[in-house]
Amino acid sequence: MIERIDPARCNQCGLCLEICPNDVFGFDAATGRHVIAWPDDCETCFDCELECPRDAIVVGPMRRPRVQAW
Repeated sequence: MIERIDPARCNQCGLCLEICPNDVFGFDAATGRHVIAWPDDCETCFDCELECPRDAIVVGPMRRPRVQAW
């Protein structure tokens, strides 16, 4: 399950919002930062963690990562 976004590393690129298949992320207009809005919807696919260009997202190993079928 997704654990956190490191605010010191996150550059607000928005890739996490685009790549998440379950729309776990949101944007907090009050802080101007991307946030984990719906953590219970996380399927632990690790896509956000793997694709984040700044390594700002931490996904915990509560579930197994999705295996891609090629």
